[in-house]
Amino acid sequence: MKAIPRLLRQAGRRGFATSPRALADHVRIIEVGPRDGLQNEKKSISAETKIELVRRLAGTGLETIEAGSFVHPKWVPQMAASDKVLESILSNPPSAPHPITYQWLLPNSKGLENYFKVMGTSPPEQPSGQDSGPALNTSSMDPNAVPAAKSGAEAMSQPRPDSTNTRNGHNHEVSIFMAATEAFSKKNTNCSIQESLDRFAPLMTEAKKQGYPVRAYISVALGCPFEGPDVDPHKVAEIAASLLELGAEEISVADTTGMGTAPRTRKLLQTLKEAGIRNEDLALHFHDTFGQALVNTIVSLEHGVRTFDSAVGGLGGCPYSPGATGNVATEDLIYTLHSLGAKTGVDLDEMSRIGKWITGEIGRDYNSSAGKATLSRLERSSGPKL
Repeated sequence: MKAIPRLLRQAGRRGFATSPRALADHVRIIEVGPRDGLQNEKKSISAETKIELVRRLAGTGLETIEAGSFVHPKWVPQMAASDKVLESILSNPPSAPHPITYQWLLPNSKGLENYFKVMGTSPPEQPSGQDSGPALNTSSMDPNAVPAAKSGAEAMSQPRPDSTNTRNGHNHEVSIFMAATEAFSKKNTNCSIQESLDRFAPLMTEAKKQGYPVRAYISVALGCPFEGPDVDPHKVAEIAASLLELGAEEISVADTTGMGTAPRTRKLLQTLKEAGIRNEDLALHFHDTFGQALVNTIVSLEHGVRTFDSAVGGLGGCPYSPGATGNVATEDLIYTLHSLGAKTGVDLDEMSRIGKWITGEIGRDYNSSAGKATLSRLERSSGPKL
């Protein structure tokens, strides 16, 4: 019982919930529903539904949408139509109130090659006799090729003149993924953490050479389905530093299993800070398996993080993380952030309509608390139906 007052006093010293300056902060939401949200669904989802989902999301005020993955359909069948989604965005960009950054997850050099083909970018040369595996070229690109920016988030949102990543006023970026534990890395990518870094190094170099900023995920950073909840935060920090050195412009630290708790989230963020990882180069990615996603979000806000991943309708799960449930619902995240005085620029009413629509399309219950309450309020305000 004595610990409770001590914790309350500590919480009272934190700034985000009370500081006027912090309350006015802008928080960037990265919508991962079209990729991370749909990848684990069993029911087949048409390309038309995915394209329509992206189209609707583009009109909500979001700045960034993770729209698909160029992974082999054998491993993640739901991502089989990502090329069609990208082609649709390029040929008929969704209407949006401002330019949007679309992100595309690439698992390997073959994914990069397929992405380049759709974008009309020259694919990287493959050494003679090798298959689609990445070329073993770890040379870094010219640092002058990317405009200077104060943070990874700013760099990723900047248009790049004369580069192929900007089409019809919208930006396109690529993402890669690592794991924070050896067991998850071997189960997910069939290689060690170091081998994974070695494989992604040339992919990152080639993507940046062609003008595409790179975002990097670190999965299972707060709990692993194979090694348990006590993931070493120093290992996460080591991987983050390595990815930044390789040229990643933003690191999304992911609680893939939803095992994260407030104390361990705080410890991880402190460890990242001590390792020299700036808040401006971080995003947090919480799953809500144990109902802790919003708690951990507030801990991260108090620490100074201002970029968060979420999925409309709370969609999601990980095909390589048994038992993991959906991402934190974008609707719940928006409501929480707005209640704290933060600015997101995202329309909660419209996001709630989309959440109800897409969950109905794929045969799931709509479980966003804020979304359901918002729709109920909208229905009441519209008056009785005649």
